[in-house]
Amino acid sequence: MSSATPTSARVRRLPVVGALRLGRPSDVWFKPALSVVAAVAPPSLLLMTLGRLDLVPYTMAGSLCALYAHNRPYAARAKVLAWVILGMLGGLAVALVSASLTRNAVVLVTVGALLAAVQKAVCDATRVGPPAHVILTFVSSAALFVPQTLGQAPGHLALAAAAGVWAWLVGMAPAPLRPHGPERRATAQALNAAAAYAETARGGEEGAGARSAAYAAVHAAWQTLLAVRNRPSTTRRALERLVVRAEVALAAPADADPARLRSWARAVRGTGRIPRTGDPRREEDGLSREEDGLRPDGVGSRPDGTGSRPDGAGPCRTDGGARLDDDSLRRDGDLLCDRDELVGVAAERAVTPRPLWSRLGPLTPAAVRSALGCVLAGYVSLALGAERPYWALVTAASLYQANITLTWSRAVQRVVGNLVGVLLFAAVAPVAHLGPLALVLCILACNFCAEALIGRNYWLGSVCVTPLALLVTELPGYQPTGELVTGRVVDTLVGALVGFLAAVAVTNRRAGRHVERALTTVDRAGEHAARVAADPSSTPAALEAARRGLAAAVVDLRATADAAAGEWWQRALPQERVVLAEQAAHRTLAATVRRRGLLPDPGTTSTYTYTEGASP
Repeated sequence: MSSATPTSARVRRLPVVGALRLGRPSDVWFKPALSVVAAVAPPSLLLMTLGRLDLVPYTMAGSLCALYAHNRPYAARAKVLAWVILGMLGGLAVALVSASLTRNAVVLVTVGALLAAVQKAVCDATRVGPPAHVILTFVSSAALFVPQTLGQAPGHLALAAAAGVWAWLVGMAPAPLRPHGPERRATAQALNAAAAYAETARGGEEGAGARSAAYAAVHAAWQTLLAVRNRPSTTRRALERLVVRAEVALAAPADADPARLRSWARAVRGTGRIPRTGDPRREEDGLSREEDGLRPDGVGSRPDGTGSRPDGAGPCRTDGGARLDDDSLRRDGDLLCDRDELVGVAAERAVTPRPLWSRLGPLTPAAVRSALGCVLAGYVSLALGAERPYWALVTAASLYQANITLTWSRAVQRVVGNLVGVLLFAAVAPVAHLGPLALVLCILACNFCAEALIGRNYWLGSVCVTPLALLVTELPGYQPTGELVTGRVVDTLVGALVGFLAAVAVTNRRAGRHVERALTTVDRAGEHAARVAADPSSTPAALEAARRGLAAAVVDLRATADAAAGEWWQRALPQERVVLAEQAAHRTLAATVRRRGLLPDPGTTSTYTYTEGASP
């Protein structure tokens, strides 16, 4: 253990301009944007035709579930969407029953705050992904302040459930056309991230940020590929081999070829054949199968008319000479690659996930922070005479991130986005008031633009979310634009201010302990991996499991350290120990990859152990 002195970082600057800086759009920004329009439009237009626009908020509650799980494999997406819909219905049911039993605004705000805290904790524990708890909190909080009777609640829930089923179908619709689309995208992102880190390393730069991003992307790719635990396929195995190549590039970035990694990433996207990397220990001339002239099925020709046997036994004639023995040779070669490179995948698929209750414990500070901020924001809004205190409640709920610094950034983004958004609403309102169809079309346009822009920065998406929320309040009947704008501005400012103050008051004082625990985990995983790599009798499965465990621990350490670095009122963090632990872990990871034969031993030039994708 290093004796490095912990670094004090109690006083931290809170960003303003940096929080508003636009990023690059997501590679799949159009998927949630089109999905939400496809999910919202049919129920809304049907109810408009029936003259029941007042029921659209209930169908929209189910339709908004189409925003979730776009990064999951379709088999996993089906389950996640089903759970999201059930969670939405559960929160909506509590809200409708509460609204039916009492009109006491204080009670309703309290119920909304408790629901918001539960929704955040469960979404964080299950890592459901964006938009996380915010949509669920908006749905349940808004329903609390719509007059209800117990007799109406079942019908409203049925509308939400029917729209939720439609949203599920919309989310699963691309599966027949691109059955492995999410896995392909995750693999391409891992390859591109590894290429970016390799370029940084070859330029002589330290590249700590690029390295962390690359390890995180590779880890995310494995999480995506392993999300469907008991459904291995030929396509998924081919993608797993490419992720292994990304890991090899991380282990030896100076020797990796970024151009080849990026070419693989480009080839993976779409619906074409997945590049075959071959087995680097069985190729005699340092060329991949693609460069060797091999066809995607693993058999091909060189310019001289010879082809490589898939088992690596040597060249064979493909120009009319002797035929390959049969397809079993190719299958045997692939099985050898699978056994050598993917021995840990099956074991990792067999690992049972931790139970939900064990993941909720560390999230207690976030849940308390959310409950306190939401309830206080709602109470202050009521004290100021607001008609819709749930706007302040939802604003507070949307702020809470991994630490106070990120929470501050989200508060800035929320306020700026909402202030610009009310101006957009004032411009759009006259058009929406032209008739029911114009109102529905404006809602659809806001849904699309919000999802298309929010990936670049949260405040940009909020510019469209704000008029969307205001237009939804006009579905039962048009209201004065000035009153809606004023109420939204006041509730936004109240929710942001009170919510952030609650975050300052309830900090995550366990953050330092989480870092210490993550450091201990990395140390133990590194020691175990080093022992396994040094043991000549270690099996490939044991070596692969040790390497994967260490890689996951390093990713978790970086995420934990970054989260703790933005927290206030805690003991100084051991930043130097974190850096030293990461460096030692990366060296051990390189040693485990070399032990598997995918990297040359230092000082050797063996053509049988080289880095796939290495420069000549």
